[in-house]
Amino acid sequence: MKKLISISLCLVLLLLCSAPAYAADDKADATFGAYQHVFIIGVDGAGRFFRDVDTPNFDRIFANGAVDYVARTEVPTDSGPNWGSILTGVSYFKHKIHNGNSGEVERSSDTAYPSVFTYARRAFPEAELASFVNWNNVNFGIIENDIGVTKVQVGNDDALTTAICDYFDAGNAPKLFYVQIDCVDGAGHSHGSASEEYFSAIREADGYVGRIYDAAERNGLMEDGLFIVVADHGHTVKGGHGRFSMRETNTTVAVAGKTVKAGGKMDADTRDRDVAAITLYALGIDRPDNFTARIPADLFNDVKGELRPNYRDVLDWFISAFMWLITLTTALA
Repeated sequence: MKKLISISLCLVLLLLCSAPAYAADDKADATFGAYQHVFIIGVDGAGRFFRDVDTPNFDRIFANGAVDYVARTEVPTDSGPNWGSILTGVSYFKHKIHNGNSGEVERSSDTAYPSVFTYARRAFPEAELASFVNWNNVNFGIIENDIGVTKVQVGNDDALTTAICDYFDAGNAPKLFYVQIDCVDGAGHSHGSASEEYFSAIREADGYVGRIYDAAERNGLMEDGLFIVVADHGHTVKGGHGRFSMRETNTTVAVAGKTVKAGGKMDADTRDRDVAAITLYALGIDRPDNFTARIPADLFNDVKGELRPNYRDVLDWFISAFMWLITLTTALA
């Protein structure tokens, strides 16, 4: 019986990793380059748990959007590797960003795997690009420091959100905008992902997401804006992350915009790194050949979805498949 279960899991895994989506439509379709602004709102540590909490702002923003609560994180399930992949479109084994070096090594655009901010700067030399964070590692060691990105770090999420709203209200209209909210991760470390403190922090983050969206909307940025909420990882019941349980490896990816499929759920191979491919596609920027991020199915009205080019990163495919097998086996234990 155990052998049968293992074989079945392997077959399921191969399907998930190799061919979950269909060929994309021609990029002359309506979505490619349809957006003037992309907003990536990162909620650190929230994992899949937006679905378990009353989040009125999240619900109204994505009422006509596409939401996946079981997208997969990167290995390992830490912030550096995952924000790195979300912003570079490649695996940790390629970008090699982790919690340590992202706070010690200033990142520049001559790296082999730059962030979407570098691609946006190359495509739009005069555009405003901005990143507002609580955890400064993102601004220092993930988003490049030599491409003219407006960078703000505030160590309190409420004050950070106020700064963001003031930035929009002052007339700034960024082509690409990134936010990192930290309160959920702190609660997850201190109390675990089954605690009222953790759920309260998600409700708090929901309030910040709503304020950011409303500020962008009242300043006319959402008419041609794509709004994304993504979590980098979840937490265990006891607190902490970095390993392979479903509570850590399942994460939220939510997308709202004029070409997004209402009620879309994306597909079984959605990864948090796919945010990078979605971002460049929406802005009309050709993706680099080294990306393993792709457009999920059931996301855009006019795009069927794409196969993940696993051949570009065989090590990532193998390690991810092996670790996901461990995750599934543990879940069935």
